[in-house]
Amino acid sequence: MTFVIGEACIKCKLTDCVEVCPVDCFYEGPNMLVIHPDECIDCALCEPECPVDAIYSEDELPDDQQEFLALNAELSETWPNITEAKDPPADEAEWREAPNKRTLLER
Repeated sequence: MTFVIGEACIKCKLTDCVEVCPVDCFYEGPNMLVIHPDECIDCALCEPECPVDAIYSEDELPDDQQEFLALNAELSETWPNITEAKDPPADEAEWREAPNKRTLLER
């Protein structure tokens, strides 16, 4: 089992979750984070730390977020690992409640 970062992270890219991960399984893209499914130990420490509720347990992933399971696996193979929190993007507050952000995902 793994945890999955979904659509809500796009354009927010808050890194509160990174700080609590004991195995450093987060990877950083241009405008979102992903979790490497083979590295995640299902500790659940990251989920409550996400201010935008973008992190889901694989078995609780909503139907409209299913594509993010494969996206996390794919992108964590190419994006660099992130192990420390960073300052949020300057405009992240504008994107917190924005719907339909999939098309804004930068690879």
